[in-house]
Amino acid sequence: MKKAFYLFLITLTALSTHAQPKPDLEATVQKHVKNYYGDLYDFMVLPSNAHIKEQVQPNLDWLKKTFEKQGFTTEALPTGGHPVFFAEKKSAAPTTGPLKTLLFYMHFDGQPVEPEKWQQESPYKPVLKKRAANGQWEAIEWSNLQTGYDPEWRIFARAVSDDKGPILMLLAALDMMQKENIKSPYHIKVILDSEEEIGAPHLAETVKKYKDKLAADFLMVMDGGRHLSNEPTLTYGCRGIATITLSTYGPKTPQHSGHYGNYAPNPALRMAQLLASMKDEDGRVTIPGYYDGIKIDDNARKILAAVPDNPETIKQKLVFAEPDKVGANYQEALQYPSLNVRGLVCGNIGEKANTIVPDEAIAEIDLRLVPETDPDRLVALIKKHIEVKGYLVLNRKPTDEERLKYPKIVTLLEREARMLPFRTDFGIYPDRWLTAAMMRTFGKEPIKIRMTGGSVPIVPFLRELNLPAIHVPMVNMDNNQHAANENLRLGNYVEGIKTWIAILTQEQVK
Repeated sequence: MKKAFYLFLITLTALSTHAQPKPDLEATVQKHVKNYYGDLYDFMVLPSNAHIKEQVQPNLDWLKKTFEKQGFTTEALPTGGHPVFFAEKKSAAPTTGPLKTLLFYMHFDGQPVEPEKWQQESPYKPVLKKRAANGQWEAIEWSNLQTGYDPEWRIFARAVSDDKGPILMLLAALDMMQKENIKSPYHIKVILDSEEEIGAPHLAETVKKYKDKLAADFLMVMDGGRHLSNEPTLTYGCRGIATITLSTYGPKTPQHSGHYGNYAPNPALRMAQLLASMKDEDGRVTIPGYYDGIKIDDNARKILAAVPDNPETIKQKLVFAEPDKVGANYQEALQYPSLNVRGLVCGNIGEKANTIVPDEAIAEIDLRLVPETDPDRLVALIKKHIEVKGYLVLNRKPTDEERLKYPKIVTLLEREARMLPFRTDFGIYPDRWLTAAMMRTFGKEPIKIRMTGGSVPIVPFLRELNLPAIHVPMVNMDNNQHAANENLRLGNYVEGIKTWIAILTQEQVK
């Protein structure tokens, strides 16, 4: 009898500790979601441009208050720039499987804004909108969120999708779990970057300094958009980025084009000729060795082919007739390093145009990196290519003596901190575990993307902490991130909360 009683106690303890029933994700979220739009509004009204130091601290204060409300200990980790936010919560009922500690990376800084390009009073005053019959977005009252729900409604504000939205989804999920007495068996660590949009120049040294504090079994990156279809998505790698600025020169000061056209060298034409020499008419880089090391084997091709891209849909959405021909399709194109001209400046146009021979032309270029490429080598290849074209390449502006001596001069500068690429293998344990959580959320396999084109600065985590990483994108791809009228689809916000709950409660898998 005594033995049976002890067995009963052991069984009861095991059930109370480990056999917690799985939450009904849809019912839980729909029951509570309207209670969190106020938090969303309060966080979005805080500007978070990393170029403006004074905007960072109010965001840190808000995050500290909100995460501590959910039982986290928090800390602002000092860096050589703005502090990064760190939050940690240990499990009351720890799991016994391979994954015990989960680390999540997001960022709360947003891109700069041009308020005049936004179709609302302020980029930092969230506006709820619905699509009108003519296809335009029209504002509706925020109070609609308390009485109705349409997954196609969108919230417009700077950083709402990139990347405050996923942070808010996590906080809503945690509070819902608290209200429903749903426990997570995992030790949870969250790091929120304050300088991601300016290249995260201090993150590597921060990770190295605090690697014991950040130690985990698996890193998930909750940034970026889903597949263009807006179906649930997992992404197993991302391209890195390096940026350079090229300057070409004409006369030292702008000159009257009537007097000196046909005589003084024009820097705009020289820049155009130089840039055109770097690619062929199909968009492929012609610089020798630029694509060296890139191999796409049969297994990789199967993975790439499994992504349900529709070339016609992409063309219709972006409004162009024919894509560049780097790779056989869109997914293959992302496996190669890019050479993108992201901006050109020389003189003025329109009503400000002058009849001049300009003094200088400037081109901003970004190079998207893949794991097989070394950014130093690519920049060196570009420099060599420019020299072969007859230019003296400097890392500063030329002196008058150099202008008089050398007929063709280029200044080449690296402009921002680099982000390195990464790629995680399919089929590893964290992949199987995360896929199971996604299937609980959506009832189907997520789209699995080998490499995304965007960049996040997480390679220091992989190197210092020796852990795998997978992206869990939650927001709609058509969110206008980095541009005016950035937005978050309401259906993605709700599904993101469900995804967070599923991840935080997912059992270990075989």
